[in-house]
Amino acid sequence: MEKEKLIKKYDRQVDTYKRALNNRTLARWRTELLNGAHGKVLEVGVGIGSNFRFYNREDVNLTGVDFSPEMIKTARKTASACQMNAELFQEDVEELRFNSDSFDCIVSTLTLCGYSHPTQVLNNLHNWCKKDGTVLLMEHGISSNFLLSNTQKLIDPLFVKAVGCHCDRNITNIVEQSHLKIERTQSHWSGIIQLIWAKPDK
Repeated sequence: MEKEKLIKKYDRQVDTYKRALNNRTLARWRTELLNGAHGKVLEVGVGIGSNFRFYNREDVNLTGVDFSPEMIKTARKTASACQMNAELFQEDVEELRFNSDSFDCIVSTLTLCGYSHPTQVLNNLHNWCKKDGTVLLMEHGISSNFLLSNTQKLIDPLFVKAVGCHCDRNITNIVEQSHLKIERTQSHWSGIIQLIWAKPDK
């Protein structure tokens, strides 16, 4: 899909993201994943700032990026409401450049589904993260249930066309193919949701 068309799809989903802010299940997972985030934190695909209230504001200096201008506009409002110290800017993560070892922690939640080259994105996160840093992921993908996974494979083309992301990616395999080293995982909803704690393998 052309990048401009994809950006417009996400621009139109701001209200959908807002409605998910009070989802208790997602809130529980975000709380557990982000509990250890600290120092200089990069959040890629920051969206409307759904993670902001789960960071320890006293321990986090946040840089957030997203390619959707409408998402970034809303994220700035969310940061203000949460009194979050955040530098937010519109940028395509697949074209983003940072110096190596720039961040103590890098966060991605529900973003790997949309990248054309997700393994390369993870390799970039590996390079940008400090040697003793952490990469925190909460991603959705293919189910471990045979019937559900077959359904996901069938509807994936329609899913991409409708919302701009894939529903049949094997997230754990994608991370394992990158330079990151997985330390811990959690699986939910028959494997559809994966929480992953990873480290740079430097």
